[in-house]
Amino acid sequence: MHTYDNDIIAWANEQAHLLRSGRFDCLDIAHLAEEIEDVGKSEQRELANRLVVLLTHLLKWHYQPERRGASWECTIREQRRAFTLRLKRTPSLKAMLRDPDWWEEIWADTIAAASVETGLGQFSKHCPWSVNDIFNDEWWPE
Repeated sequence: MHTYDNDIIAWANEQAHLLRSGRFDCLDIAHLAEEIEDVGKSEQRELANRLVVLLTHLLKWHYQPERRGASWECTIREQRRAFTLRLKRTPSLKAMLRDPDWWEEIWADTIAAASVETGLGQFSKHCPWSVNDIFNDEWWPE
């Protein structure tokens, strides 16, 4: 038997085989539960990362109009599309959009990224845009 700590890929394949063959008594239940929880955390991290990239580019668009270009526009459109698709495929993630603590963390990460990328530091302490605006393909901060 493979162990979780020595070779996680071999362990995962073995656990899948045990599940498919109905050998539930041989499963590593504690680590399986941990891995299943990690799948959810991974989805949450991806959603958060996409939103930070989107918001960072919206800030750059707003504060550096002279640098606007096709690359920034493509990034904004792609992040909007990917974020919306992720919510469609995993509707339970929508609850995060209603969590003010989550938004606070996202905005703090956004400000940090935008400050590094722009060299500017005069960003609002709170996101100035509504969720509807952020994900509206026709809306651009001016």
